[in-house]
Amino acid sequence: MFSLGILAGLIIVPLVGAAFILTLGGEDRDVRSNARSAALATTVVTFLLSLWAWSRFDPSSAAFQLTESHVWLAQAIRFKLTVDGFAMPFILLTTFLMPFCILASWDVIDRRVKAYYVCFLVLEATMIGVFAAGDLVLFYLFFEAGLIPMFLIIGIWGGKRRIYASFKFFLYTLLGSVLMLLAIIAMYWHAGTTDIQALLAHRFPASMQTWLWLAFFASLAVKMPMWPVHTWLPDAHVEAPTAGSVILAGILLKMGGYGFIRVSLPMFPDASQYFAPLVFALSVVAIIFTSLIALMQTDIKKLIAYSSVAHMGFVTLGLFTLNEQGIQGALFLMISHGIVAAALFLCVGVVYDRMHTREIAAYGGLVNRMPLYAVALLIFTMANVGLPGTSGFVGEFLTMMGAFRSNPWVGFFSAFGVILSAAYALWLYARVVYGKLEKPSLRDIADLNRREILTLAPLVLLVIYYGVAPGSILDTFAPPTETLLKSVESAMATVKTAAASGLR
Repeated sequence: MFSLGILAGLIIVPLVGAAFILTLGGEDRDVRSNARSAALATTVVTFLLSLWAWSRFDPSSAAFQLTESHVWLAQAIRFKLTVDGFAMPFILLTTFLMPFCILASWDVIDRRVKAYYVCFLVLEATMIGVFAAGDLVLFYLFFEAGLIPMFLIIGIWGGKRRIYASFKFFLYTLLGSVLMLLAIIAMYWHAGTTDIQALLAHRFPASMQTWLWLAFFASLAVKMPMWPVHTWLPDAHVEAPTAGSVILAGILLKMGGYGFIRVSLPMFPDASQYFAPLVFALSVVAIIFTSLIALMQTDIKKLIAYSSVAHMGFVTLGLFTLNEQGIQGALFLMISHGIVAAALFLCVGVVYDRMHTREIAAYGGLVNRMPLYAVALLIFTMANVGLPGTSGFVGEFLTMMGAFRSNPWVGFFSAFGVILSAAYALWLYARVVYGKLEKPSLRDIADLNRREILTLAPLVLLVIYYGVAPGSILDTFAPPTETLLKSVESAMATVKTAAASGLR
């Protein structure tokens, strides 16, 4: 009997909402209004369904839960959905951010409105599918399927250079993923299955791990993105509509980090430890180099985009420290950055909707006319800097603690990133918010309206709450992190024993 569980429901509900919007005829005012309402209702229902899934999830267990498996391509390749402590928080983050994307687009998108919301709902389904996939083939399909709606969102509703940015985004991420597909095929030939739980227990030869790790790295590094394959991100952010930037920074970038923690680290532990120095080097360069580039930006969105690359450098740094503080710090930082970066792009959207420019020089003295906006932007800026008491501090502190434990020099150089992030973030805030209100175009600018307050207020509360009480997230990540580290230690002990036997 083919029955669907709650995880399948999380994927199906957005698709049903998208199908309903497609049935609405025409593009008149009433149809556009109905499409917006249907999209918002769909994302809210999906979020409530994810909360129900969370209520049935046991965060104290490292086991996979809420599992459902159906015959698909063959007995060895099944349509399997399951979650553990690594996946569940990212599903909640995805469903939580989507209603804000719909609200941020409410009075902004006025052409091809139905298609716009259909793209977002399909994108939500694919993102949830990535985190809930229990089979590598399914993971790959959802991973790649998300490219299509995002490509359309940038290419149709983006800025002046939207075609260039959308094709650059698509080609960068697609080319890297071809190698991932080849690696999945090789893993199937060797293990006889693509089931993630079975592959976690399977031991790949050390020589094979090297090539498999590199193949996955080619795809995941672009998705993060890591330096030097990060250049698609600033262009995509600048040209994407506000909601597109929100979901790009909030969720899509996290798929790379999730791929590392789901596949590369547990399935290829020997290769992960071997290539850790390479990842450290690339991460430190990303943290320092992109922070310096951010200091030179004149476009608000581009500055925040380079900031995202620097923060993802902290994530990869923490993941490959292979210690508890580093991994948990990296995972927490992904959740925190998902909230903070999304909020910052929403804040950019607020002033862009009024002024139709993102140039930093076009602003100044906004605190005189937009005090509520100034307070919200200050809180998100401080979280982006990593101020104690905000969610940004917890992730960065744990990550650097793990980095110092793994390699003191790596931790030392990565600390410069915190200083540089304070420099560019505070410089941006001072230029936009403080100073005299001299520009005539800003004298009649209005403060946050009811819809914008409704959008930003929950994010403000979360940033402060998780900065003061991060335990609920860290406790969820702790059991699978402990299991992962035990698995890696066991694999490395086996390698050392085999090496010692060979010397004898």
